[in-house]
Amino acid sequence: MSIRKLSAVSYLAFTTLLVAVPAMAEDTSSNDVPKITIYNQKQTSLTVPSVAQQKEQLNATTGSVGFVDSKRYQDSYAQTLRDVLKDSPGVFVQTRYGQELRLSIRGSGISRGFHTRGVEILQDGIPTNLADGSGDFYQIDPMALRSTEIYKGGNGLAYGASTLGGAVNFVTPTAYTALSPNILRLEGGSFGTVRGNAQVSGVIGDTDFMVNGTVTRADGYRDHSITKSEAFNTNIGYRLSPDVETRFYVGSFNVDQELPGALSLNDALKNPTKANAAALTGDQARNSQTQRVANRTSFKMGSGKLDVDSWAIHKNLFHPIFQVIDQDGWTFGLAPRYVTAFNVAGNHNELITGARFYGGNNTALQFNNVNGSRGAQRLNARQDAYNYEAYVENRYWFVPQVALMTGAKAFYNARNYTDKGGLTGNLTPKYDTAEYYDVNPKAGFLWQPEKDIQAFIDVTRSQDVPDFTDLTQTTATTTRFVPLKTQDAWTLEIGTRGHKGIFGWDATAYRSWVKNELIQFTTNVNIPASTFNANDTIHQGLELGGSMDILHHLASSSDDDVLSVNQLWNYSDFTFQNDRQYGNNRIAGTPEHVLRTEVAYKHSNGFYLTPAVDWVPEGAYADQANTLKAPGYVLLGLKTGVQLDNGILFYIDARNLTDERYVSDISTITDARTASTAIFYPGEGRSVFAGVRYGF
Repeated sequence: MSIRKLSAVSYLAFTTLLVAVPAMAEDTSSNDVPKITIYNQKQTSLTVPSVAQQKEQLNATTGSVGFVDSKRYQDSYAQTLRDVLKDSPGVFVQTRYGQELRLSIRGSGISRGFHTRGVEILQDGIPTNLADGSGDFYQIDPMALRSTEIYKGGNGLAYGASTLGGAVNFVTPTAYTALSPNILRLEGGSFGTVRGNAQVSGVIGDTDFMVNGTVTRADGYRDHSITKSEAFNTNIGYRLSPDVETRFYVGSFNVDQELPGALSLNDALKNPTKANAAALTGDQARNSQTQRVANRTSFKMGSGKLDVDSWAIHKNLFHPIFQVIDQDGWTFGLAPRYVTAFNVAGNHNELITGARFYGGNNTALQFNNVNGSRGAQRLNARQDAYNYEAYVENRYWFVPQVALMTGAKAFYNARNYTDKGGLTGNLTPKYDTAEYYDVNPKAGFLWQPEKDIQAFIDVTRSQDVPDFTDLTQTTATTTRFVPLKTQDAWTLEIGTRGHKGIFGWDATAYRSWVKNELIQFTTNVNIPASTFNANDTIHQGLELGGSMDILHHLASSSDDDVLSVNQLWNYSDFTFQNDRQYGNNRIAGTPEHVLRTEVAYKHSNGFYLTPAVDWVPEGAYADQANTLKAPGYVLLGLKTGVQLDNGILFYIDARNLTDERYVSDISTITDARTASTAIFYPGEGRSVFAGVRYGF
């Protein structure tokens, strides 16, 4: 890499270190501002803050963020990450089958019909995405989480992310933060579902440990959708001194998932349990084995704290679809991050600065699919990705109730692709390279008139670098490298969050001006989508969440006897702008309105009853030409159970009580009048799950 290409990154890294020097000067604190908590004697772990501290640090962000405490879904069947994120404003997450789902924030990867693009997935603050930016959710176990932090859009800069969708950080428990030191859980229900989970944790002197394992078996709602998975997570922390702590994370994740494929709209609504014919003849599946090792070592340094993260992930994928995708690769990285607070001209100032280097190498082979087995080889390639990043974010409280936030990220990303050739019809090796580098700035204001009330306005620039799924496109039996531009956007957001009395709220309005948006469309029902850069597009919308305690003391005199209501409304307006082909059409893939209402009653004796309604008034467009749209739907759910004083929880979780036929997700196409429309994924029918959990 040349000095010229590194200049932006090295300059920002150097200047952020210079800015950090005054951090040793003067520590300040104030009850009037949401300060960053560096370290105090009540904190039991230097590497992982308490849940309360996580939420406090998150709410210091000048911009839209979200927080999910795992307590919220411990009394239900958290089958996938949809059950973790479904009540979060601004997050669109839909299940396809088994553990496969689509996650989009503010239209990130709106047409990516599989896995994820445009959202950085972190576990314990450490990336789990592959080095090219792609990722999936198979190594995130809902049963092994303590909390989830959502950084929408440019607010992910706090962890070095600057994509349109931002970042989601899934935090696993430690012995200090676990809901219970030890947990046993057994669940089962519809579609042949059985799941067991066990957790053990403890503290021995300066060492703490947590081990969590989950085994799942399910036949699935649809034909040919059997899921078998095993997830293992552990972390071990050791306090070397009062100012130094190290923590190792080890994970192993095995998933065997049969794929039922997509259906026509008619079949999705009238024969939703059937599998696509090609999925059956090709025995389509996604089998992956992933091993992850990571470390965080934290140093308390005067008024600041330095975290040094390192990680290595090995992933093997055997994926018979239109061809057999056979891949094996490593991702590795190193990321220092420094957080501090100090005075500037007598006013409180907070600084986050960091750098990340991470890379990866992947062997990418493709074969003809012969009944789910390898046939003649069609591709012998290598994918190499390297990323060099530096970022800084500063929050200066120039008056006690108002902070000015400024920040920037500089990056250099390289994508190197080698088609080794030597195969029929492709005898000559071919080498391709794509390089991307730039600086993404950020600025805004945070106003906190009261301790639990905040308002903010900010402007951020984001850039999404194409991953190898975008850059390598298969047509018939030929795979070729297609150079694409980065997707970049300027986003303006304004919002407020807080709670007062019986009310709680989280409301944000945003508008993103996007250039070169990475749009995908299905070229063939059995071939992954191709990608192109669109011209100008607009992403705008509202992210609204609210809660209210309606009644207290409904059935007892205890303050724990509460009837409450929670409301979610996501409004998404994503359109082309004077596009040569699509004019001002809506971008296909996401419904305009998504609403969810939940009414919860909790009795002081531990009994609870929670009905819920999911409402999509109109489904999403399936094609960019806007000629075909999925219908809207209403889903009714109910969960009930009792939490006993001895640590035992019994629950029943019933879903889609009316057995509604609906479309859960879509693989978008260009024009339904000319392309195949077998692109719809039916949602699951009526189901009931029950479980018992023992925490001790």
